[in-house]
Amino acid sequence: MPQLKELLVEELQDLLHAETQLVGALPKMADAAHSPQLQEAFIKHLQQTETHVERLKKVFELLGEQARPKPCKAMLGLVEEGSETIDEGKAKEPLAADLALITAAQKVEHYEISGYGTARALARQIGEIDAATLLSHTLGDEESADFLLTTIAKPLLQKATLEDLGAHVNLESTPAREDAPQLRRKKASK
Repeated sequence: MPQLKELLVEELQDLLHAETQLVGALPKMADAAHSPQLQEAFIKHLQQTETHVERLKKVFELLGEQARPKPCKAMLGLVEEGSETIDEGKAKEPLAADLALITAAQKVEHYEISGYGTARALARQIGEIDAATLLSHTLGDEESADFLLTTIAKPLLQKATLEDLGAHVNLESTPAREDAPQLRRKKASK
């Protein structure tokens, strides 16, 4: 087997094991989350991850290779770290626990983005365009999941900052002020 194809197959084996581990880890993260948005994001990503496993199997098929996972030590470590985050979160305030879960989840997403980006580049280089297309779809899912986690984290961080300053604000029930952009402009001009 040519070197680049061999490298691609090894990366795919690694990703297959990583995704399989996540299928077991994501329900635990969803159960540990306090924010309904975060719970929903983990459940949605679990469904995507199951699709990613099937997509990887299809890529192996396109390459004429067996879909055999190779132990992914990096994901083993990230999943273990996520389990520790869940355990430690039981002693934290819900806001801090959710932010810690988001941190752990984004580490996973960044690892997967790296892996799928490399696999896609290798598939393109060896002319496996159909495989590269499937890997691109998964890469897009991983990037979207990372973006969603950042989107969920922003208001949680704002609320945590306000609480650290002694303010008690419920961001979910605070109505948006229609004059907020005008207030920002007035403050900026002072």
